[in-house]
Amino acid sequence: MKYSSIFRFYPIQLLSMLGMVMVMSFFNCKVEPTQTIDQRSWQLVWSDEFDGLAGTSPDPTKWTYDIGTGSNGWGNQELEYYTNRPENVSMDGNGNLVLTARREAFAGSAFTSARIKTKGLFSQTYGRFEARLKTPYGPGLWPAFWMLGDDIDTNPWPQCGEIDIMELRGQEPNIINGTVHGPGYSGGAAITQSFGFTDRRFDTEYHTFAVEWSENQIDFFVDERLYKRLLSADLTGEWVFDSPFFLIMNVAVGGNYVGFPTSKTPFPQSMTVDYVRVYREQN
Repeated sequence: MKYSSIFRFYPIQLLSMLGMVMVMSFFNCKVEPTQTIDQRSWQLVWSDEFDGLAGTSPDPTKWTYDIGTGSNGWGNQELEYYTNRPENVSMDGNGNLVLTARREAFAGSAFTSARIKTKGLFSQTYGRFEARLKTPYGPGLWPAFWMLGDDIDTNPWPQCGEIDIMELRGQEPNIINGTVHGPGYSGGAAITQSFGFTDRRFDTEYHTFAVEWSENQIDFFVDERLYKRLLSADLTGEWVFDSPFFLIMNVAVGGNYVGFPTSKTPFPQSMTVDYVRVYREQN
């Protein structure tokens, strides 16, 4: 389904049920207090519906690649070698982009995968950023949909800021996290919030992950359920979220966040993405 705008209003009665729904969804996840979400009208400004032929690469006018192993495993001691090969990133011919992690010897690494980004092609300050996708699973797998400050080359991480719209530990396929990193709250000190299910998994069906980002506020959603509202006053350091950010999608293997794959980690494993859409709020 394609559309150019969305208009949403949450009745007070619906919002009053939010806390109960989340408690039922996963008892270990912190529940946000009942919140009133303002009426908003969103206009689509950028999207990729991944309607290409099977085996073709993502649109080069929208996506570019990180290649290789990065510095210290992309700063996280990750184990994969990122490539732009169709074996690691390509359309499936059914309206999806598939990012696939494989256990294979390649350029000195034991695993390959893919990491794509809109850096240099698209970035935006504020708005709604969303993707509908299905995650991989298994110990040591780390799929993510996230954003970095567009000025990262001149304003290194974490000062540039990072917004993790969705990241998942493959050994916990029913739990995702929404996280921000910045000066004074990065790495193990990042500000993060979990959302999960007791009887469903993120690798067995599609879910929509989104943030709605405005001045001094970032809201995190799963399937239109608000599970975290972050205000600038909540931070333990400087708020660095008032400049353009670009999008990233990847499937990491190993790293500080998830640990090593095990003999029980099935390969290949894929993150299947139905679409990515970015909106700007209409006045």
